[in-house]
Amino acid sequence: MRASGTVCQVADRLRKLGTVMLKDLFDGKVAEALEQLPQEFRDKMQNVEVLVKDFADPETIRSVGVESKWDLLGLYVGIPLTEQSFFMVGLLPERIFLYRRPIMRAAGGTHNLSIAIKEVLVHELGHHFGFDDGQLEAMTEIDD
Repeated sequence: MRASGTVCQVADRLRKLGTVMLKDLFDGKVAEALEQLPQEFRDKMQNVEVLVKDFADPETIRSVGVESKWDLLGLYVGIPLTEQSFFMVGLLPERIFLYRRPIMRAAGGTHNLSIAIKEVLVHELGHHFGFDDGQLEAMTEIDD
């Protein structure tokens, strides 16, 4: 009985270590994606905070109308640049949320993770620049 408990404890520690390693990998890929954005985009992100969470909270999931916590990969929260005014002072930071576990699932593993993160980041950044979902989809549509 004692050996089984020890094996479970070791397995639990390894699982936690793997989770930490995946979080570090993901966070590193997000930093790379931000660094690879063109400078003119980064210049317009002065008041934008990029946050990584495992999942969106239940209230956010309900408010955007998705059925599952796995369906929301990212979210822009703020006032798009196209709607901001010179007279708006003291604005809270705009926020781009990237949801780690849904993005990792959508990527199908670590081999496509950089691409998936970039796609979600650019999509949410597009909202910051004032584009809606339809416009963003049209811009990224691939002709067959």
